[in-house]
Amino acid sequence: MTYYKTCELISRRDANNAPLWDCIYRTQHWDVVHNYQTSLPGWLVLVVRRHIGSIDELTHEESIELGVLLRQVSLALKEITGCVKTYVIQFAEMAEHQHVHFHLVPRMANQPENRRSTNVFGYSGVSEEERVSEEMMNEIATKAQKILISSLSRIDERASFKQV
Repeated sequence: MTYYKTCELISRRDANNAPLWDCIYRTQHWDVVHNYQTSLPGWLVLVVRRHIGSIDELTHEESIELGVLLRQVSLALKEITGCVKTYVIQFAEMAEHQHVHFHLVPRMANQPENRRSTNVFGYSGVSEEERVSEEMMNEIATKAQKILISSLSRIDERASFKQV
């Protein structure tokens, strides 16, 4: 059996054994988490909860939740970080993360030219000393969770979109 770190992290969330930054918001099909290997505060990730390796494997229900979450998480990031927009990136190519997940990366107004577009990955995979602290990730997670619970509960009333 192939090992995927992403699946291990989902199992940890399922067991209620994840820190806040790694369990910001959960729906029936998706988890919202903070990237744990970045130096950019607010780099969030949407992770599909079942193991799939390609977007075309998403169910209709997973796709609907994804669309709603992309917008709502982007709005939350704008409010929390003051970013001008968010980048949405999906590859699922890294050896330990060949599991569909979407990076939602805040693009700040003062972001250096050499860290824009695909160069934003210069903020990822950094040394532990350079990474966003657990305390800061939890602060961002607390704010994001509050915003998402509020905004998505209004959507819940009109659709079958539910937090778990």
